[in-house]
Amino acid sequence: MKIIVDGDGCPGKAYIEKAAKNNNVEVVIYCDYSHFIQSDYSKVICVEGGFQSVDMYIINNALKGDIIVTQDYGVAAMVLGKGCYAINPRGFIYDDKNIDRLLFERHISQKIRRAGGKTGSHKKRSEEDDKRLYHNLIELIKKDKKEA
Repeated sequence: MKIIVDGDGCPGKAYIEKAAKNNNVEVVIYCDYSHFIQSDYSKVICVEGGFQSVDMYIINNALKGDIIVTQDYGVAAMVLGKGCYAINPRGFIYDDKNIDRLLFERHISQKIRRAGGKTGSHKKRSEEDDKRLYHNLIELIKKDKKEA
């Protein structure tokens, strides 16, 4: 098991690395060359820029049992299909029970925006988000160890 992070839009790196260190889990952060990410713990892999280039690297390198941290519902859906766990940077766990609804809501929101409408705004990251991310990462790590 390793934790793979979509670094092109992922806050909470300190909490991800803390959970990983405390459980001796490798962390790999994928980002494109326009993002500058440094880490003393994680392996940072920079890939060429381009539409969804980081997403494709994540999907292609994820293995069953890995934990993927991403805000992207499409990436989450693809890695769930490979037997991975998926969680967003606010600590919300994606699973087979909620991913179809999330993809459908994204589709509807895109249609509204294309028609000139507005959809909801994003809330500022909170301390509660950080706590939820850390706690749920620990839960996913424990869950994988039990199933192994």
